[in-house]
Amino acid sequence: MLLINRVLDDEDLKRVTALFDEMRLTDGKQTAGAAARKVKSNQQADWRDPKAIALRGFLRKAMERHPLFMSYVRPAKWSRLILSRYGVGNAYGMHTDDAMMKDETGGHLRTDLSFTLFLSPRHTYEGGALSLESVEGVRDVRLEAGDMIVYRTGLLHQVTPVTEGERRACVGWVQSQIRRDDQREVLFDLDQVRASLPESAQKLMVDKTVGNLLRMWSEV
Repeated sequence: MLLINRVLDDEDLKRVTALFDEMRLTDGKQTAGAAARKVKSNQQADWRDPKAIALRGFLRKAMERHPLFMSYVRPAKWSRLILSRYGVGNAYGMHTDDAMMKDETGGHLRTDLSFTLFLSPRHTYEGGALSLESVEGVRDVRLEAGDMIVYRTGLLHQVTPVTEGERRACVGWVQSQIRRDDQREVLFDLDQVRASLPESAQKLMVDKTVGNLLRMWSEV
């Protein structure tokens, strides 16, 4: 998994709050699968609401501008972003996300990676942790507003009950250009090495290697 700081700055967050405050909200069960629907209790933006459409576009562009996100995820297709609100007593019990969803155009989407972009300042609510269960154990994630986590889809996870305040977030799924986790990690590591190098023959060699690996592994 990858934690990314400051996807949204303070001015971005002011705009996010203004749009979120004006959106129409509906029952979050509407976007859950059959099993997950039984354990989901939250609200989500009406996807047809003009404010929600504007906010989804704004957040999508912010993620696409972030070099760490693009290097790690390498998106080929996106789901429609979900804007969620958890009030006191709301939670999303343990579940796993569907392997196949609809992309933003209605086509098929293989869910390689999931992400949560936190929109509420951490001190304004209690509970509401994104709890991820893997072979390494359970990890509870509560990030500051504007920060995000990206993780492999398929992990068992939940949002723990909110006991005070309000938790707002943007969640979504991506089909990556690179299906395999280990191959994406190799490319991400090479990108970080490349960024640390001055213009040189060594940097050109890294460029060549990344390009060749993309031709070998990309499914686009």
